[in-house]
Amino acid sequence: MSLTTVTELTPECPSIASAEVCYLVDDDPSVRKSISRLLESEGFSVRAFSEPEAFLNHMATNPVRLVVLDIWMERMTGMELLAHLCARSPGTRVIFITGHEDRAAEATVMQAGASAFFIKPFDDQKFIAAVRDALNQA
Repeated sequence: MSLTTVTELTPECPSIASAEVCYLVDDDPSVRKSISRLLESEGFSVRAFSEPEAFLNHMATNPVRLVVLDIWMERMTGMELLAHLCARSPGTRVIFITGHEDRAAEATVMQAGASAFFIKPFDDQKFIAAVRDALNQA
């Protein structure tokens, strides 16, 4: 099953294409909003979650190709969520974001298979390139 939003092609809009779904898990509403807008401006469909548990519940019945995770969240860290993802959906690509430079955490998640790691604020074009690369690997 494909994770795309199907848009009907019409003679008036023959160039409308399906949007790839990117999942986002971050407990900061302003970060969710800004990253969602960035991804949507590049043609992606975004499903954002403020709670890792809600994302895991959604993932139980929906395939996920790519998720952008905040590494430091209160109820469950991004690293803990990565462990769940590796067990439940090993093909899911993960991009980590954080507001705090933490080389040890970066090394840990990259060794665990993360596709990329960004410190906020990050370069939008590099982030979008990483998203596209991750989806091409998925």
